[in-house]
Amino acid sequence: MKPSDKNYSRRKFIKTSLLVGAGTFVGASSINNKAYATNILSPSTLAVRGGNPVILRPDWPSWPIWKPKTDEKKLIEVMRSGIWSRNKLTDEFERKWAELVGSKRCLAVVNGTNALNASLAQLEIGWGDEVLVTPYTFIASVSCILFNGAIPVFVDIDPETFQINPDKIEEKITSRTKAILPVHILGLPCDMERIMSIARKHNLLVVEDACQAWLAEINGKKVGTFGDAGCFSFQNSKNMPIGEGGAIVSDDDAFMDRCYSYHNYGNPYGATAGQISAGTVMIGTKLRITEYQAAIGLAQMKRLKEQTTLRDENATYLKSLIQNIEGITPYKLTPNVTKSAFHLFPFLYNKEGFSGLSRDQFLKALAAEGVPCSGGYAELNKMPFLKNAFNSKYYQKFYSKQELDYDRYSEENKCPANEKLCNEWAVWIPQNVLLGSKSDMNNIANAIQKIKDNAEKIKNKV
Repeated sequence: MKPSDKNYSRRKFIKTSLLVGAGTFVGASSINNKAYATNILSPSTLAVRGGNPVILRPDWPSWPIWKPKTDEKKLIEVMRSGIWSRNKLTDEFERKWAELVGSKRCLAVVNGTNALNASLAQLEIGWGDEVLVTPYTFIASVSCILFNGAIPVFVDIDPETFQINPDKIEEKITSRTKAILPVHILGLPCDMERIMSIARKHNLLVVEDACQAWLAEINGKKVGTFGDAGCFSFQNSKNMPIGEGGAIVSDDDAFMDRCYSYHNYGNPYGATAGQISAGTVMIGTKLRITEYQAAIGLAQMKRLKEQTTLRDENATYLKSLIQNIEGITPYKLTPNVTKSAFHLFPFLYNKEGFSGLSRDQFLKALAAEGVPCSGGYAELNKMPFLKNAFNSKYYQKFYSKQELDYDRYSEENKCPANEKLCNEWAVWIPQNVLLGSKSDMNNIANAIQKIKDNAEKIKNKV
């Protein structure tokens, strides 16, 4: 094998970097908490076969991060104040989040799901409407459409970017299409410039699901600020964790005033929590966050920029390490992306490059080597909740039998690229791993290469 061979040179690079990273590791009497490759003396022994894992003592942060000395001051003040419902601290959180993402207005709500629900409702998307959406997303991106009485129409994805495929959008537009709901899934931005061009051409509303894409950018402009509304989630697993929480952002004052009323029982914009006789102006509900959540959110917001930059840097570095491994194709960014949030680090797995080793076998082997991973989403466009909605008395009241013919709907909403992505190709590594060191990224790459070098043994249970 020639030194110029890609696989040879990569293995040599990884071995060298691990030895350098470990320093005097081989002869050391103790080991610190850094994630080092522990299989240098026996690199071919698979962890799934009883060998030492590549990553023996991972030190990437547990999640969520909380620092009592710096994070609890405002939370304790809230507790002692006795003012626990929405108040001035929530106002502060909204101002700072709007400023951070570059939007005129922000409304904090109980979760990202209800941010989507409220946005669609106040854009008057409902019965008789169709909304275009990706099948590669969390269920909330579709349940919000059904919650408002509209029909979700699935547009297949571009598997290289993991995002809705702009080339497939226009063929799904009908006279009933009211909006596009692009999802910046995994923290990677959609091609918003093309999506907005299509939306303007066909006079469609755009609601961005940025629930996994805090501070991601296209040409320096934050995602969530391109469309008529942008929605964020602050759930516990998210890069910006509050426990539960969400936000709507927009530059449209009239729309944001309506959202405020909707989230506060229909009371007019500016009405305070618990205010009675406020002169209710519309049908609304209760989606207010607490001052506790705002206090936690303000603490988490302080480190979000730094964390996002680190995730972006480590993801770029890890991509450079694995992109030449046959059978591995890292994510591809859409044009003009200047920063990604990397709620997850995704890549495509092709078993043909790993001696026919199935994705499930690969995932088990990778986890055994100390790398947290999963295969990601199931096919959302095939889940039974869709048929359940169509069979409900509400949908049957407002739509014809033909419109609710589920067999016809399923056929028209096939997404073959998404089917492959969900069942065969996708591999995820979680966001907290990307807060590790360059040495950690080297070890992840080494683990993947180790599995490739021994794929035949795993497949044949040698």
